[in-house]
Amino acid sequence: MNCQTGKAISKYPNHVGSIEFDEKLDDPNFKRCLDEKYVFQYYNDSKGFQYKSEKRGIEKEIQTLNLPENKEANGYITIRFVVNCEGKSGMFRMQQIDNEYKEYTFNKKLSDQLLNFTKKLNGWVPKEIEEKKVDYYQYLTYKIENGKVSEILP
Repeated sequence: MNCQTGKAISKYPNHVGSIEFDEKLDDPNFKRCLDEKYVFQYYNDSKGFQYKSEKRGIEKEIQTLNLPENKEANGYITIRFVVNCEGKSGMFRMQQIDNEYKEYTFNKKLSDQLLNFTKKLNGWVPKEIEEKKVDYYQYLTYKIENGKVSEILP
C-alpha cells in the first residue's frame, strides 16, 4: 500500500504473464492493435500455433544459423512475445533454464542469436476471435542439448 495514494501497488502485471512495454527493451514503433490491457494467448482459438511456413519452416530456417557450440550446455531458452493484428511481432522476453528447470544463463552469443532469429521471423498469422483481429502472445522454446538446438516448441 502506498501511503501517498492509498492504492495497493502490485509488482504483478494486470494478468499473469502479461508483457508490459519497456522503453529499454521494446521497439517504440511496435503497436498493439486493440486494448493494450488484454492480449489473447496463441491457443485461444481452435487454430493454435500459426506461422505461414508452419513450424517446419522455422526449424528449416534455424539450420542456417551458425550457433556457437558448448557441449556442456543443456536446457531451454524460451522467447515470449506479442503478435499484433497485422502479424508483426514485438515486446520480446527471454527466459533461460537448465534441464532441472532452474534458472540458467547460456552463452550470451547463443542466447542473442536465438533472440535475433526469433525477432526476424516474419510469417506470423494474425488471429481472429469473434470476427475481430486480435493481438496474441506467442512463444518459442528452443531445447538445447549438448550446445545445439535439438527441438523447437510448441
